[in-house]
Amino acid sequence: MGATVINVALILVGSVIGLVFRGKISERLTRAITCALGLCVLLIGVDAALETRNTLCVIVCMVVGTLLGEWIDIEGKMDKVGNALKAKVATKGDNARFSEGFVSAAVLYCVGAMAINGSLAAGLKGDWSIIVSKGVIDGVTSITFAATMGVGVMFSVIPLFIYQGGLTLLASVIGPYLSDALVAEMSAVGGVIIVGIAVNMLALGKERVRVGNMLPAIFLPAVYLPLAQWLGGLMG
Repeated sequence: MGATVINVALILVGSVIGLVFRGKISERLTRAITCALGLCVLLIGVDAALETRNTLCVIVCMVVGTLLGEWIDIEGKMDKVGNALKAKVATKGDNARFSEGFVSAAVLYCVGAMAINGSLAAGLKGDWSIIVSKGVIDGVTSITFAATMGVGVMFSVIPLFIYQGGLTLLASVIGPYLSDALVAEMSAVGGVIIVGIAVNMLALGKERVRVGNMLPAIFLPAVYLPLAQWLGGLMG
């Protein structure tokens, strides 16, 4: 949990810096930095997605996970949480983008190879290096995010602490039973979702990708891989 606390602290520091300099950075410069970060996020997502050893697993998990997420309406519920927080803490100028900042930052910080692998390393070996490195990246990202989308970014540390800290604790219990193949596919699915975040940051689509509703897909390789192995055994 200590590594996650450091990650949270770096995001909070970055968010404060972004809020302090909000309005002092030109819209053109902010957009340029956002695009640059979007390209970096795209690189991180593609790099993680390429870890897959089973493309069909990624495709099936993304489709089924997205259907499940749309049914649950995860992003809608995250929006409601963001709106509830906005009503209590956001200033008038933050109202329009509070939920966007909260959801976008929460998904970006929670999803991906570094969150999963870092949590496993911290839970299994007490190795904080991956999460601390991730925290540095998150901290830098939060500066621009907060400057662009406001105080909502700061509150993204709540789901991060629950998710990443929970994964670390869970890894210490079940980690020895997770195969390298499972971790690789979970990371690959997370990478694909991160690509969706990059698409939103770069404004490449006519509509925003509802990445929050894709989150269940990350955990579905734990179902897909054993099922595929079992079916393969029956057919063999």
